[in-house]
Amino acid sequence: MLPRHPVFAVALDLGTTSIKAGLLDRNGVLGNLVSCPAPEISANAGRYESDALAYAEAAEQLLVNCIADAGDCTSFGMCSQRSSFLVWQQSTGQPLTALISWQDNRGSASCAALHAYRNDIHRISGLPLTPYYFAAKLRVVLQENPGWLLRLKRGELRAGTLDTFLIWRLTGGRHFITDASMAARTQLMDIREQNWSAQLCRLFDIPPEILPEIRTSAGIGLGLDNGLELQASVGDQSAALFASVREEQPEALVNLGTGCFAIRYLPDGKLLYDGYLQTLIYQDGNRLPHFALEGTLNSVAAALAPYPVDQCRHEDLAVDDIYCVAEPSGLGAPYFRGDIGIRYSGPVAHLTRQRIAALLLEAVIFRVARILEDFSRECAIERVFLSGGLSELLCLQQGIAVCVPFEVHHLHQRESSLNGAALLAAGMEPASHRSSTRIAAAENAALRKKYLSWKLWLDELLSQAS
Repeated sequence: MLPRHPVFAVALDLGTTSIKAGLLDRNGVLGNLVSCPAPEISANAGRYESDALAYAEAAEQLLVNCIADAGDCTSFGMCSQRSSFLVWQQSTGQPLTALISWQDNRGSASCAALHAYRNDIHRISGLPLTPYYFAAKLRVVLQENPGWLLRLKRGELRAGTLDTFLIWRLTGGRHFITDASMAARTQLMDIREQNWSAQLCRLFDIPPEILPEIRTSAGIGLGLDNGLELQASVGDQSAALFASVREEQPEALVNLGTGCFAIRYLPDGKLLYDGYLQTLIYQDGNRLPHFALEGTLNSVAAALAPYPVDQCRHEDLAVDDIYCVAEPSGLGAPYFRGDIGIRYSGPVAHLTRQRIAALLLEAVIFRVARILEDFSRECAIERVFLSGGLSELLCLQQGIAVCVPFEVHHLHQRESSLNGAALLAAGMEPASHRSSTRIAAAENAALRKKYLSWKLWLDELLSQAS
């Protein structure tokens, strides 16, 4: 049992593969952790779906378990996987669709139809035109179900991301809201104005009146039916950044999980226009936005899962001249190439499973190093912090430390997203209680040399027609 104190908080993380909850004490320490697997996601011809109702019920049960140990604490913070969404009935709460995952690529048809507008879409939303976001997928869902649009306009149906659905349920259907960080990942929000964009809504054929109200990410103060008060709601990667690095420092975060991302705050809110994501991290209680630059690696955990990556050592890296990429659902930012999944530069059928594991780990190391290299040209970086389940692999830690010219630290906190949601809800400072270990870079000139050659190979691969 954690000591009772007015600044601690209950926190919930709505992840892709698992759902987690915990309590934050007055010292910023996360404890009383409970978790359960998320409903299994089925994959069929690029459509990734799971049971939305089962997901919500599992999350609510975890909250019940946490509340039992929370004493008189009512502050609640939540973070959510971004871009996963559903359509449901307002009167009954019954989902009309599955929970459509952020990994789902049914929005490809939307992207093809709107290709001529891709620069405008990127400029307004901060996001390249890809099928991963809510707008492209919802456009297809509405085209496949033409009667739903009128019902959405009448308020008979609701369409929203996972956070919106859960908040709607926890308030008995009274509040249809999302926060600025989640809205920013729909590709329907003007990230400079932090409002739904009439131009983007028109392009995607999604009327703004059917979308949830956009609230701040912190200082929400919304009472829930379970006795908690929602103080913070934010995207999972935003929460991880809040817990891990300090905005005013030359620091970057690399989260190595189901998917991987590298992210750095943008000083003075400077917005750039390139292939990387311009991410609205959160909007604080004073409605001030906080921005970052983000690069992504898609679904790398799925690529690594069949192989004994935990047996790989630093010495196993760069022992041959085979290169690869390791993103089964397509290269993420800044490339967004759905036609390039797992790819090797030469035959691998003769290689052992451990050798293939090492090649895949190299692909992760090199992609992360190149993203950080690009970031450093825009904004100085002196320290990089690693988090997420895959960051426990010593081979990945040491490989990244070899390939980047910055200090590399491994964060001790295991639940960065959950921690960040709790810190926001409790009103604590970003990264106020982090601890880490600096990774000593082993000497490996062969790995640095292979990284330089891998960049040339990747550039050639990208130049080929899809």
